[in-house]
Order: sequence, then structure tokens, then C-alpha cells
Amino acid sequence: MILSEDESMRERLCDLEKKVLSQGEELACLRSTLADVLRRIAALEIAKPQANHRPSPGNSPRENTGLRYRNARDTPNGREPVRRVQSSTPTSLPHRRGVHYQSTGSLHSDSPSSSSVSPPQTPLMRQSPTNPAPRTIPTPTNLNKRWSSTGDFSNQHQTSGGMVPAHSSSRCVEYNEEEGSLRMYLRGRPVVLYAPSNLVDTYDVAKVAAPPQQRLKLEWAYGYRGKDCRNNLYLLPTGEMVYFVAAVVVLYNVEEQTQRHYLGHNDDVKCLAVHPNRMTLASGQACGHDGRAHIRVWDSVSLSTIAVVGLGEINASVACLTFSKTDGGTYLCAIDDANEHNISIWDWQRSDKGVKITETKCSVDTVVGCEWHPLDKGSIVTCGKGHISFWSLDQSGALYKRLGVFASREKPKYVTCLAFTHTGDVLSGDSNGNIIIWGRGTNSIAKMVLKIHDGPIFCLCVLKDGSIVSGGGKDGVIKQLDNNLEPTGYETRIAGHLGGVRTVAQGRGPQLLVGSTKNCILSGSFDLGFSDVVLGHTSEVWALAAHPSLQQFVTAGWDSILQLWDSMSRTVVWSKDIGEEGQSACFSPDGQSIVVGCSTGKWLHVDADSREILTSHTDGSEPIQVVSFSPNCEMLALGSRDNNIYIYQLGTSAGKYSRIGRCTGHSSFITHLDWSMDSQYLRSNSGDYEVLYWSPSVCRQITQPSKMRDVEWASQTCTLSFTSIGAWPEGADGTDVNASAAAGGLLATGDDWGKVKLYSWPTIQPKSVCHNYGGHSSHVTNVTFLADESRLISAGGRDTSVLQWRIV
Repeated sequence: MILSEDESMRERLCDLEKKVLSQGEELACLRSTLADVLRRIAALEIAKPQANHRPSPGNSPRENTGLRYRNARDTPNGREPVRRVQSSTPTSLPHRRGVHYQSTGSLHSDSPSSSSVSPPQTPLMRQSPTNPAPRTIPTPTNLNKRWSSTGDFSNQHQTSGGMVPAHSSSRCVEYNEEEGSLRMYLRGRPVVLYAPSNLVDTYDVAKVAAPPQQRLKLEWAYGYRGKDCRNNLYLLPTGEMVYFVAAVVVLYNVEEQTQRHYLGHNDDVKCLAVHPNRMTLASGQACGHDGRAHIRVWDSVSLSTIAVVGLGEINASVACLTFSKTDGGTYLCAIDDANEHNISIWDWQRSDKGVKITETKCSVDTVVGCEWHPLDKGSIVTCGKGHISFWSLDQSGALYKRLGVFASREKPKYVTCLAFTHTGDVLSGDSNGNIIIWGRGTNSIAKMVLKIHDGPIFCLCVLKDGSIVSGGGKDGVIKQLDNNLEPTGYETRIAGHLGGVRTVAQGRGPQLLVGSTKNCILSGSFDLGFSDVVLGHTSEVWALAAHPSLQQFVTAGWDSILQLWDSMSRTVVWSKDIGEEGQSACFSPDGQSIVVGCSTGKWLHVDADSREILTSHTDGSEPIQVVSFSPNCEMLALGSRDNNIYIYQLGTSAGKYSRIGRCTGHSSFITHLDWSMDSQYLRSNSGDYEVLYWSPSVCRQITQPSKMRDVEWASQTCTLSFTSIGAWPEGADGTDVNASAAAGGLLATGDDWGKVKLYSWPTIQPKSVCHNYGGHSSHVTNVTFLADESRLISAGGRDTSVLQWRIV
């Protein structure tokens, strides 16, 4: 009778625990829904005055599409400047404008790019050439104006919302009035640039260029990090799925096609945890550019940072995060990627920096999972290479560990994932495809089911009805089991090109969210199937090009995938495996063709409509760093890492090219190319900071660069030029500024520190103030403006992300 009563008591206790959990979820949902309503009302109030705003004619994005002179008499020979016109050639590419979704915007919480105030604009031109006050005359000839930092700007910091002060520079910049040339030094090597004729007499090297009035706002983040991160996809009560890519945590509402972004991190986000109230989130990052890993606890509604935990105390990347469950999420457990994989417990609510309760060594082997028990107070489970550990946190703050005992059963190489049943038992999946049930409160195996999957199980998800969903990392199978680990008959396999299953989360109703090992997110159910909602690259992204007339762009990377994106619908128009690592890309001026330069020296001509590779050519065995069509669409230039520029003549039919010759003269690899507006000239930059000019029709170098001072260029991809001199910070290597693009009076650059910067263009002053934006966690390999110049696209290198910025 006593045993029967005890059993009845345990069953009643389990029922009460289930009811408490369900009521807690209902309360969290109500709170989140109310918070989301308030957020939407605030967004509408902000959007209302903006709806009545119209750009003035002087701020038209087509006012300045290249380097323009102020009026006709300022141009050489008094001629009207040549203007670029959008191609009117019809194209069969799909113009995905059927539905236009309005983003709810990004709140740059604790980010340098949130809100900054521009200082009063400083004129770029000298108003009176007779005023000698700003000039310093260091030589007896009085011909050179020399500028070096006096520390005037050294006390300005980036706390004003992303405004970067004018570069105080140890590099010496000299202006020769007689020659009209500017000389600067990069790593001790002189770079001579020539001012346009109309600026020779009025140019003042000491002037400070103000930042542009326009700013960038992150509109969309393409990609997802599933290749090497786990448990990083959740559904919030507001209907938004939350995940991360690069240094951005994305909150994506699929139904409304809107994204919001948390931008508090400055390097790779590695893990994510959801608080029991389902509104507070914690995200951990790798060692940043300042060398310090940390955890940020933030509010998912306002995107404001609540606490920055472990800054200066966590010595390696944060690998795993979990909130405590039974006490309402008071504590946060973190495991780092140090050699001993330390486990630490934090009271994150006690201060804005959190208070460490305890810390100890977790395991000398890799740790891949960490979960706080949902029913047992102070109980934590961790897993990883060859182990599963059960931790207890006592009242004094001490941690005690018990290793899981496999006894006579085969010990797996990895215990890969964790979950909890509604009765409190621990579920673990391993690299052998097995699922093990560990009895509640014990470290021994209660039940083991073999070979659920062919290969490792990367995730286990316990649904609200008590059933269990497992995902195979190798076989790509999603399988449903009942609470006794018996198959229910529901099973599906995701498409092979999307990779294996990295994580599974419960969506609305019967829907599931699935993150894949090839950086894709799928949504669907066993009955209706799964479709991709997020696609991305899986390796370094280098190639980026904007369509000349549509709001579309193309990307390619070292994963051999070429993708055409539509910036209005924020979707992939098409994707193709080209079988070669993509290094560079460009559209033809009519938008009908795409040329992709590859890392093997091969380059491909792809039809932009049919995706068919029409022709392939090979020039050398080194990567094709840059490809560019002439504005008249008669020639193609390819800059190679073998120091040469290859020039081709286009034939009368698509895909027909005849090689004109090879431009030789650089002593290092080619980094950038620009055509003149009339297609008569070419300028190039190289890895050793050379700026050379060419006559491409005869493949001859123009040895007098001063004669090129008044040439109007069709693009501004060359980072070393007179009109981009202000983009170079002090002590910069010649390759630190990786890419640049100009449009609408703006110059955008991407650098090796993961920053996108926005300058007024032409950026002709060594002292130039800019707006600075984070989001990428690796070197920014490329930037480009879209055809209507209303948006900027930036590509990250190793972070595999593509970010879309709106100009506001």
C-alpha cells in the first residue's frame, strides 16, 4: 500500500510539474505578445513622420554617380561631364517586385552604428586660396604642403554612434602645389596621386572632410551559422525565429518578411540561449578584435542590452550557454573554448556586468553541449567528446561533477546533444546514431536505443506533446519518436544540397524549424514537407556584383556556389554549383551575362537568365582577383594574382571572347580595376600599393600618370586613388582597405577589421570623418551599391555573411 501511494504521489507530482510548465509558457506568451504590440505601436509612431519625408532634389541618389565637377566651367575644357545612364536593354531576368515588404528596422543596441550626430559640415574646397593660414611650409622651395597629426582628433572616440574621427596619422602626406600631386606613404612606400586640374590651385591638405548626412541602416542579413554551431535556432512567442550569422543576431518573422537585428557584438557570435520568460536572450561571442570574449544578455523586444557578462574574465570563445530554469532564470551557465573548457555560473541580474558565482574545469576534451535541468534545482548536464557529465550546484555555490557511466555498453566517440523528457529524464544523442535515456537524478543508463540514425545525431527536440524529434547530421533525416523512443512513422529527409540536420526547434503548431550544416534554415512539417526560408554560403565569400539595372546582386565564394539575390524580396532568385571556387564576379552592362573569376585561374561566362555556363577560359594558374567589363561592353579586363591584367575583346555572339593581350608591369598581384567612362583607359591597384594606368586596346602602360588626372572613371573600386585618399587610416597596410564603391556622393569601404565605413565622396582629404558600422565578424571582402543607389551590399570573408544596408 505504501509503495502504491508513493507511486500515486509521484504521478500527481509529475502532473503538477507539467501544469506549472504549461502555465508558465502561457504567461510568457502573453507577456511577449503584449511587448510585441507595444514595439509595433512604437515602430508605427516612428514611421509616421518618415512617411511624409521626401528627399530634396539636391539629395537625389542620381545626383553624383561618379566623380562629378560642380558645373560645366569647372570641367576640363569647359565640357559638360559625361553621365552614366541606366541600361535600357530589356532583360529576361525575373524582377522580383511582386510583394514589397517593409522591414521593421534594426535597433543598433550598444553598437557604434546606432545613432550618431554629425558635426557641422566642413567645406571640402578652399574658399579663398589667398588665405595661407592652414598651410605649413616645411621646405625652402615652398612647393610642398605637409600634414601630420597634431593630436587634434586623438581625443575623439566612437562613442557618438559610429562616427569615426578624421584619421590622425603617423603616415606623412605631402601636397606638391607645382605638380598638383599628393604623396602618401603606406608601409614606407610612397604612393603618388594627382589632383584634378580644377583642384590644383585650391586644394588644401589640412582641411577636414565632414561625414555624409546619409547613414546606413542594416536592412537584411543573409545567411545562418549552422556549419559549426549548435542549438542556435529558436522560435519566440512573437512569431520571430532567432538565430545568428557573423556578429549579428537576427530576429526574423517569416510570415511578415521582416528582420530585426541585435548588433551589440564585435566578433563571431558562437552560442545563444533563451531565458525561461522567452523574451530575454543571451548570446556569447568569440574573442573579438579587442581580444576579449564575453556574453551579452539583452531584451528581444527593445533590443537593448541588459548586462555584459564576463568581459575580461572569460579568456576564450564562449562555446555553450544556458539559463537556469527552476528559479526563473536567475543564473547563467557558460562554458568556454579554453584548453580546460571552464564552466562558470553567473548571477547576471546582480549588476550590469554580472557576478561570477563559481568557476571550475569542465573537461580537457571538447564540450559541445550544456543544459540546465528544467525540473531539478541546481542540476546541469554537459556533454562532448567521450563524456557526459552531471553537475550539481549547492547552496554555497560549489559545483560537483559525476561522469555518466556507460558500464558494459560501447562508449561513443562523441555525446553530441542533450534534451529532457517531461518527466525529467535526460536524453542524449551520440556519434554512433544512438539515443540514451539517463534516469532522473542518476548518472546511469535507464534505456538505450541503437542506430536511430546512420551517423551522428546532432540534435534532439522534445515537443510539447512529449514526442521526440531527432536530426541526423550525416543522413539528413528528421525522425519522430514517441516518449518511449518508439518510431511514430513520421520521417523525412532534407535535400542533400542543404546538408545534414544541425538543430531542430518547435515552431507554431505542428511546424518545425530546422537548421542545416550548410548554413540553411528550413520550415515545415512532416505532413507538408520542408522548404528553405534562409539560404547562405558555407565558405569564404569574395565575389560580389550588382545588377546594372535591377535591384539584384550576385555572390560567389569558395563553396563553389554562385547565387543571384533579389534585394526587394530578400530571397535567392537562383543558385548554381559552378564547380570552381569563386573569387570575383561582374555583370555585363546590359545585365545579360555574368563573368566569374575563379581561384584556379579559370573564368566562366554565365548566362544570367538560364544560369548556363556558356564558355570557360583559363589565364594562368593563379586566382582571378577582379573582373570588369568596359562601359561600352566591348572589352573585358581580368586582374590576376600572377601580376597580369588580361584584356579580351567581346564577340558578336554571347560568350565569344578573343584575347587582345596582357598588361604587364605590376610587381605584385592585382587587387582592383576601374574603366574610364569612355572605355579608353584602365587604372589598377596592386598588392604592393602601385597605381598604374593603361591603354587596354593595345595593352600598354601609360607612363605619365599626371596626364590621367582629369579622366572620369566609371567606377571607384580602386581603393588607392586621389578620390579615396581619406579612406586610409594611420599605419594601414596597403591591403587593409579591401574594397570600395562610390555612388550618390558616398564612398563605402570594407576593411580587415570587419567594418563598413561611409564617407562623403569624393574623399579627397587625408582628414576625413566617416560613419562606422559593425555586423561582420571577419574581413569585409567586397562592397557594392545597387543600381538605384538606395542600398549597399557588403560581403564578409570567413563569416560567410552578406549584409544589405539601406541608405537613410
